[in-house]
Amino acid sequence: MMNKLSLSIGVSAAIGLLTLGAAQAAEKIPVGHLAAYTGPTSAVGKPYGQGVDDAMDYINRNGGIDGRMLDYETVDYSYNAPRAISTYKKWKSSLRPVAIQGWGTADTEALVKFVAKDRIFFMSASYSGHLTDPKGKSPRTKAPAPYNFFYGPSYSDGCRGLVQWASEDWKSKGGSGKPKFIHMGDNHPYPNAPKEACAEYAKELGFEVLNPIVYSLKPGDFKAQCLSLKDSGANYAYLANTSGSNISLLKSCNTVGVNTQFLTNIWGWDENAMKATGAVGNGLVWVVGAATWNDDVPGMKTVREISKLSDPSGGKHRVLHYMRGVCTAMFMRDAMQMAGKTGEINGTTIKAAMEQMKDHVPAGMEGVCTPSTWTPDDHRGTMQVMIYRSVDGDKQQMEKIYTANLPRREEWLGW
Repeated sequence: MMNKLSLSIGVSAAIGLLTLGAAQAAEKIPVGHLAAYTGPTSAVGKPYGQGVDDAMDYINRNGGIDGRMLDYETVDYSYNAPRAISTYKKWKSSLRPVAIQGWGTADTEALVKFVAKDRIFFMSASYSGHLTDPKGKSPRTKAPAPYNFFYGPSYSDGCRGLVQWASEDWKSKGGSGKPKFIHMGDNHPYPNAPKEACAEYAKELGFEVLNPIVYSLKPGDFKAQCLSLKDSGANYAYLANTSGSNISLLKSCNTVGVNTQFLTNIWGWDENAMKATGAVGNGLVWVVGAATWNDDVPGMKTVREISKLSDPSGGKHRVLHYMRGVCTAMFMRDAMQMAGKTGEINGTTIKAAMEQMKDHVPAGMEGVCTPSTWTPDDHRGTMQVMIYRSVDGDKQQMEKIYTANLPRREEWLGW
């Protein structure tokens, strides 16, 4: 029989547990979100950033992370690296994030050492190969990036996948001799990220690699660059800029009669670009990293619920970048949930959870997000590159034409 003292202790313990549970439920998880809603990459930054914000809002409206809400702050840094760094320093003393959703290559690479030292989980929209080597094992890695992750193939692997397709395309069309490959893009960390890695693989596959041509990330008149491209005789041109700039380039090249097969990266094309160029963009080939808005897959039910948080009508077509923004935030959600089951949710435990994922797809996102694997030694989430062709710009139609399953070569880590 329980005496009064035992009963008192038992009741006190129960109250204590309830109080602790309530405190944990009330405790929030601070997350920073660096977005590019303005600036030279805003054409793709807006839909991606909206996808991240909508997904984090959805997470909170559906119980958060086991009852703990995401306390997220979105800052539009206009693709200005110094502004991103100053925002990070401000967050350190105010928001004190355990995780950050980032954007550009220049700022993400500049913050690598900061987030490693401060042990902040950082999931970016930069897919620079330099961010994939957590321990700095590769001599080509700029710096070890233990706390950096991203969803999808790296820029280097995306370009390698395109070159692999181009090699087979050349052969299937009966091309003779060495096909000519050229890199085109701004002289900036983002367009430059895959340049050397992709050129080396192109040579390995039998391409003649030509001298690169520089064109600005800002839209403009690129007839001079297009004439240089035409004179070069390039058979395949890789466009390393974002879609806004690429729209201008394609229109300029059309006026001077360029017949090169254009290839572009994961940020280089989308439904909006197809609409803006019409028939001029038909035939362009590019990297796609998730399901499209019209795909009939189970996870689209979740995506459409997420989309309604900023579009209650449900009638807005979400472009490819929005889908990847959602996937990125949902991977973070799952990592936080895994971390919470084993202890405190902080940068270190979220990182450890991500590094345990194997062929993981976020819950509720089946068929939308590519199965991804990260390990403590290798932050290349996937070596699969899905390649699409722009079919009819006026109707915004595209088709999947190739899947490159690249080898996980050790010498490609961090490059």
